[in-house]
Amino acid sequence: MAIDPKDVTWASEPKIGFWEALYVPAIVEGLKTTFRNAVFEKKVTEQYPEEKPALPPHFKGIHRLNRDEAGRVKCVACFLCSTACPAHCIEIVAAEAPKDDPKWEGRDKYPSKFVIDELRCIYCGMCEEACPVDAIELTTLYNLSELGSKDKREQYLYDREKLLSVWDKTTASGTDPVRTKSGALGPASEIQAKRT
Repeated sequence: MAIDPKDVTWASEPKIGFWEALYVPAIVEGLKTTFRNAVFEKKVTEQYPEEKPALPPHFKGIHRLNRDEAGRVKCVACFLCSTACPAHCIEIVAAEAPKDDPKWEGRDKYPSKFVIDELRCIYCGMCEEACPVDAIELTTLYNLSELGSKDKREQYLYDREKLLSVWDKTTASGTDPVRTKSGALGPASEIQAKRT
């Protein structure tokens, strides 16, 4: 179907004067902005690491695996987090839960291997969104080098035990993520009160 000619508005190229063609007004405007910011604006540089940054409540940092009420890893090895991950940085190996152990009663599977490559991760939160049992969360911890030696790439491969230790550290220090329960519009839609 053709467009009706009366619905078309033709625009003409604006006329540029001599000074505009030389970019003089644009240069003067840019210099005014630079001078104003250099002289009159307050300084916003943070002296990291001496000054720790004030992070927003929904900051997405280092991952953690959550524990359930019995102290077990909450993950049921459904592979939804690794499937949803756009960076393909999650590796899971499922194992059958021991039937003779009462600790694992009511569980079919658990992750015998759960590894996240924190250097490959883009911290999008898709794993957290995909998890049906809220087993994986992104915490407010951001300094990866605090949790290991500073010279090996392997230290940034967070295995199940290291991810559970992040759970222990964040719950002990009271820095749980605010996305621990889903709101009406998703996990990050409502700020929850901190657990005590």
